[in-house]
Amino acid sequence: MSRSKTDKYYETYDYNSRRPVFVELESLREDQQERLMTSKNFCMIPWTHIHGFPTGEAYPCCLAEMKHPIGNMRDNSLEEIWNGSNYVQMRERMLADKPCKECTRCYEQEEQGFFSMRNSSNKHFGHHIDKVDQGANPDFELVYWDIRFSNQCNLKCRSCGPMFSSLWYDDHVKLHGVKPNHKRIEWAGRNKNDIWEQMIPHIDHIEQIYFAGGEPLIMQEHYNILKELVKRERFDVKLIYNTNFNETLYKDLDVLDYWGMFDSVSIGASLDASGARAELMRKGSDWAKTTANRERMLEKCPNVDFYISPTLSLMNVQHVPNFHRDWIERGLLKPQDLNVNVLQSPVWYRVDCLPKDMKLDITQQLEEHIDWLSPQDHLQRATNGFKSLVSFMNSQDNTQHLKKFNQVTAQLDAVRTENFYEVFPELASLQVYA
Repeated sequence: MSRSKTDKYYETYDYNSRRPVFVELESLREDQQERLMTSKNFCMIPWTHIHGFPTGEAYPCCLAEMKHPIGNMRDNSLEEIWNGSNYVQMRERMLADKPCKECTRCYEQEEQGFFSMRNSSNKHFGHHIDKVDQGANPDFELVYWDIRFSNQCNLKCRSCGPMFSSLWYDDHVKLHGVKPNHKRIEWAGRNKNDIWEQMIPHIDHIEQIYFAGGEPLIMQEHYNILKELVKRERFDVKLIYNTNFNETLYKDLDVLDYWGMFDSVSIGASLDASGARAELMRKGSDWAKTTANRERMLEKCPNVDFYISPTLSLMNVQHVPNFHRDWIERGLLKPQDLNVNVLQSPVWYRVDCLPKDMKLDITQQLEEHIDWLSPQDHLQRATNGFKSLVSFMNSQDNTQHLKKFNQVTAQLDAVRTENFYEVFPELASLQVYA
């Protein structure tokens, strides 16, 4: 999409609308409109995308149920997975508007009022709806990439593990007394360069790339892609990031120099809290450095889209509203630029594990933040995210998992020589569930 089209798109953008973008609604058949806008089960993802884990498992998308992979990139090529029975059967169910076992997280999010990834995919890839006419065996053409090349990471966040963070490896050994069932650093394909080599032929028709990890800003493969896009002058490709935003320099490269070249770049910074809370939750992070990176970004490429995407858990749900407001008041963030990402796993970190009395207090706190935020949030993205968070938190009682939370917290404190409740005194009452 050219810059002029991008500008026109954002002038009329409605975050909460399910109307597909990049295509005129009047040009779509009635059945196509129904699939994209009112269907409870259909999703464009299986006709546009394959998601890959660092350990080789392939899924339709990053929210798919981990126990239901559609293939393995260690055993098969991307094209073989695309044409494989698991993916074909999934498409067949969607064509019949039947629920898919891979998609339960989106269904759960939609029940709680969230604008799910399924909704977003139909909205942003709806212009490829003609591919659906090819049936359950569409031509192999990836227009959207989300392959996690490796689990290489510079942090070891409390809610993560060794599958997605190489730095978690030693802590896993200390906690469990055994090594994980994979190597410290894993590459997704049949060898280190396999996936990159398979993706090169798709560069000419790629529309969007989602970079995550691990930590993409310290991965060589990430810079290989950027260099290839620059070489081919594919500045129209939309780049989307999920990054801990702790490192913007890699060897002799500055990622900010690349971001300024592209028509559309969106940086989702996984910042769960500020100060000492941030450094405990995302072990290895330097809060002063993270803040400095944001200030440098505003100087070098101020027009690049930036939002924070905190993973909301029982650990930080009380802190995020203050963090959000602070960055807005300091000019580091626009009010609408927060994406509420509600943690769903591990279950003992979920916000619905909190006891009823705490939920009541937090609900009041969140509603006060919503009242302050809403008049400033023209997209209502952040506002509706916080509203959905309230709904999710109060939807069920999962306090039975707080014992496990305290067990895991105590173990990590011992391994990392930390004191969780000293940094999070507002949660001290949870210790009675130990």
